[in-house]
Amino acid sequence: MTARTRADLESLPRYVPGRSIPGAVKLGSNEVSAGPLPSVVAAIRDAAAGANRYPDNGAAALVDRLAAQLDMPPSQLAVGAGSVALCQQLVQATCTPTDEVLFAWRSFEAYPIITQIAGARQRTVPLRSDHTHDLAGMLDAITPATRLIFVCNPNNPTGTTVQCDELVAFLNAVPDGVLVALDEAYHEFVTDPAVPDGMELYRQRDNVGVLRTFSKAYGLAGLRVGYCAAPQPVVTALRKVSVPFSVNSLAQAAALASLDVEDEMLARCRSVAAERDRVRSELITLGYLVPPAQGNFVWLPLGEQTTAFNKHCLEHKVVIRPFSTDGARITIGDPTENEAFLTAARTWPPRYGDISG
Repeated sequence: MTARTRADLESLPRYVPGRSIPGAVKLGSNEVSAGPLPSVVAAIRDAAAGANRYPDNGAAALVDRLAAQLDMPPSQLAVGAGSVALCQQLVQATCTPTDEVLFAWRSFEAYPIITQIAGARQRTVPLRSDHTHDLAGMLDAITPATRLIFVCNPNNPTGTTVQCDELVAFLNAVPDGVLVALDEAYHEFVTDPAVPDGMELYRQRDNVGVLRTFSKAYGLAGLRVGYCAAPQPVVTALRKVSVPFSVNSLAQAAALASLDVEDEMLARCRSVAAERDRVRSELITLGYLVPPAQGNFVWLPLGEQTTAFNKHCLEHKVVIRPFSTDGARITIGDPTENEAFLTAARTWPPRYGDISG
């Protein structure tokens, strides 16, 4: 006899992490190339001595610290094992099998996976031709079954953003009973003043949740810790569906220590943003179509040529992140890593005229 598993998992899309190839430059996972600052490493080392004990299940010290920094009650903050875990908890907290989750496509590739795992239904709206969210189309796609809407801003993998006026109009038009989750995993890299701060929008509404993470700007991708600001009933539900002790003690200590050196971390983000703009400008000069980028990555909408471009980069010992026949996402590394990618981009034969996807 054999065990029986869920039949619908056969159709579940597989999350594809960035590859790691010995000796290659890794620009496929949206990590930051610099590791945690020395004081953060010291906090991790100290916390490791207590690894025989369970972590604080509610991450109270971290929640209290974030609440004070964001000027909101701790009851409106939940911490999870990275913002992706909180995305899944939001689906579980808001949806039954008859409910729907709405999001743009292409967007964060985990959205369809976590929606199906939670047993909810998904509804998607294609991005506009400029690779931005079609918020008007998303409003039209809302049905009586819609319970949760993800707006990834900046959008992963395209790097494009929703501007403040358009987002406010969208939030004002969303029907009662629908939660809009603003996924701001790359917020710290934004330099465009027209891109809204989701926390400010959250303070003005009771239908908005904001997701952020320590994985990107704070360089803690390997420890998995993120947070969600949301109305108190939503946060209460998030805590009910969380896996006990999912945010380990090292992650909690590292996040707290990172907040102590936030100015240095944000200075790093500004350096990454400057490199992002440089790489984008160089690619445009080479003839590539590159949408405006506000994350720690750039997007090349290469269409059917994505696979060939990815192969070319691998031949140059550069790992990027291809997305089927849509395009490729390239993480911004340090200047040396970025130059390795640009060398590959300069030597791809069809780089002029026919590579815009």
